[in-house]
Amino acid sequence: MNAIRIEEFGDSDALEASEIDRPEPGAGEVLLDVRAAGINFADIMQRRGEYPGGPQPPFTPGMEAAGVVSEAEGTGLEEGDRVVGLVGRGGYAEYAVADEGALFPIPEGMGFEEAAGFPVQYITAHNCLFEWGGLEEGERVLIHAAAGGVGTAAVQLASRAGAEVFGTASTGEKLDLAAELGCDHPINYTETDVATEVEEITEEGLDLVLDGVGGESFERSVEALAPFGRVVTYGVASGKPGRVETPTLFFGNNSVIGYHLGRASQQAPERVFEAVPDLTEGFASGELEVVVGETFDLEDAAEAHASIENRESRGKVVLVP
Repeated sequence: MNAIRIEEFGDSDALEASEIDRPEPGAGEVLLDVRAAGINFADIMQRRGEYPGGPQPPFTPGMEAAGVVSEAEGTGLEEGDRVVGLVGRGGYAEYAVADEGALFPIPEGMGFEEAAGFPVQYITAHNCLFEWGGLEEGERVLIHAAAGGVGTAAVQLASRAGAEVFGTASTGEKLDLAAELGCDHPINYTETDVATEVEEITEEGLDLVLDGVGGESFERSVEALAPFGRVVTYGVASGKPGRVETPTLFFGNNSVIGYHLGRASQQAPERVFEAVPDLTEGFASGELEVVVGETFDLEDAAEAHASIENRESRGKVVLVP
């Protein structure tokens, strides 16, 4: 089968189209005929060799995929079922193996490319906002990278829940997209100090921040919290971990909460996948949509990665075998 392989860590050119053997599912696993695979920043960090505990070359990247069940012996799924979910690794290929419990039906009327942008982005956003972040109606929430994959999901979910939504992005076009999706206060972080802008608008600060950037973004997010505010940190896209002095937390009665989808889905799958019914209902009703920014053929995976790294992408970037 055709697949993308990483033979050694490096830039986007490290992604090479190859012919490899089709994987064989084990007990409780399903073989998925991949019709679309989502690209995540974690894939990019794994390709660079910067992902903590990540795979060593050679390997096929890709942690989420949508497709049709090809083999499902001994599971509750059947051949021909349209499913989407987490595959752990190996999604950038014509076939991938996934645990039965990490797959769920594609919502009615949703295509494969849109579905491939559902699992990582929407489950992460829902978990960070609600299951981990405890967002309630009327609270103020800041979503960094509001025009990205997780960002576009989080803006919609937070707005749908009745929160006052702040969002950051780097261009007017991306800010316009965030506003269209329900962001009440779009902020261009290249032109404005986010913490200062938040203080001017709210006086008190924020109840919740979703930060997948790290570094200065994380540190300024903590400074922008209201008393009893929370930051959920779920990534380090900047390449620099955020740091906070504990007095900042205890004088403000603030909290910093860590979230990692892969680890959480292994350690507490029932808590992670609690989000799926609500998300499926939102897609079916039309209240939610996966914003697919661009699709690339599988063999153009290097170009797709470069588009994300160069901040050219909006929404979800998808590969099609």
